[in-house]
Amino acid sequence: MSQDADATTELSEPQQSRKAMASRALGSGAWSTINFGVAQVMRLGSNLILTRLLSPDDFGLMALVTSCMIGLTMFSDMGLGPSIAQSKRGDDPDFLNTAWTIKVIRGFIILAVAIVMAWPMSIFFNAPAFAWIFPTAAASMVVGGFFPTRIDTAARHLQLRRLTIIELTNQFLGILILIALALIMRNVWALAIGSVMGAFVQLAMFHYFLPGHIDRFGMERTAREEIVKFGKWIFFSTICGFLLFQGDRIILGRILTLEQLGIFNIGQFLGTLPAVLGAAIASRLFIPIYREHPPGESAENRRALQRIRGGFSLLLMSMAIVLSLVGPSVVDFLYDSRYLHAGGILVAVACIQMLIVIPMSYETAALASGDSRAFFILQSSRAGIYIVTLLIGVWLFGLAGLLAGQALAQLFCYPVAVWTARRQGAWDPRHDLIAASIAVAAAAFALTLHRDIVAAALLH
Repeated sequence: MSQDADATTELSEPQQSRKAMASRALGSGAWSTINFGVAQVMRLGSNLILTRLLSPDDFGLMALVTSCMIGLTMFSDMGLGPSIAQSKRGDDPDFLNTAWTIKVIRGFIILAVAIVMAWPMSIFFNAPAFAWIFPTAAASMVVGGFFPTRIDTAARHLQLRRLTIIELTNQFLGILILIALALIMRNVWALAIGSVMGAFVQLAMFHYFLPGHIDRFGMERTAREEIVKFGKWIFFSTICGFLLFQGDRIILGRILTLEQLGIFNIGQFLGTLPAVLGAAIASRLFIPIYREHPPGESAENRRALQRIRGGFSLLLMSMAIVLSLVGPSVVDFLYDSRYLHAGGILVAVACIQMLIVIPMSYETAALASGDSRAFFILQSSRAGIYIVTLLIGVWLFGLAGLLAGQALAQLFCYPVAVWTARRQGAWDPRHDLIAASIAVAAAAFALTLHRDIVAAALLH
């Protein structure tokens, strides 16, 4: 009798583990969604205020500065966050100290490179003010280098409640700083200086209100070797990631005026909300899940992951569909006549997002298993396909061709995503087929419904 009871207990342990994982995943996903939702509402509110204090030219210039800062960040990324999330030593003080020291050094390198790049890039974009604004804004990366590894360990253990509260508080304080500076300065310098001041606020908040390991300068050889081994492929992957997520703005910086770029940036900001939310959730949710319950290990793990992925895709797809249907009305209500064509850009971008979110959870499968090389192959293939389709589209049809190239790139990149997912036993073809069918139907309906608005925006 006791043996039967023990057997029942043993059989129930995996089920209990999966239930615990599902509960933690649900909680973490909820906090990530709350973080994203409140943050985007605050960001939208700040944009509405700042668009009335600053000109579209200011937003266009800051979009270029932001894209180049993201580029420097991604070109120097060693995958420190994912390294801490997936490593067995992710809670080891020596490992964390080594990761933090590397991050601090990296922040100073980014600033030095920004200073060197500023003048040539200002000539490339034909924007003289870029030479001074860019290094000023890049100083925030030095401050960001001192952010504690407690941020990464909280995400590693899906302990996101306190982290979410701190991050939202940081954003709120940063917005207040930006608005105050914009009221005083009334030009793009308010955005650049505000980003640096906001970084100092974030550092103080994380230091005093997020518990955990106190980082010290240190460089343990074993930890450094593990980080470099894992991070070398992340480094190359993030270079490709920059081309994927910022390549369109760099290209548009050459073919649009700063005013047109500012309008495009508003439409893209609203239209890409689903993908931004998906990236925020995936980076904090799926790596711990894949690490603790690999889908290739058992059918039960795969089924549990399929349910989580289904809910994840349903949330993102619903957001994209709603934005594609009501986006122009939202833009008309929120912004003045200078941003009229942002509504058409929003519809087109939201339709593309329906395709982007389908394989989004596959990217983290390789990172969770420590296979950063497979992740690099995925990202480099996607980047190559993406840039080629964008350049061909821009060359043939301008802005309309660029957006069409983005959509085609998602179709051409899908086989590579499948290859990555199958290596980890994570591919879910039924999910992808259903999601793709919904995406194509919804995008066709939205583009037909708003065809005049979209056409006017793309030909503007």
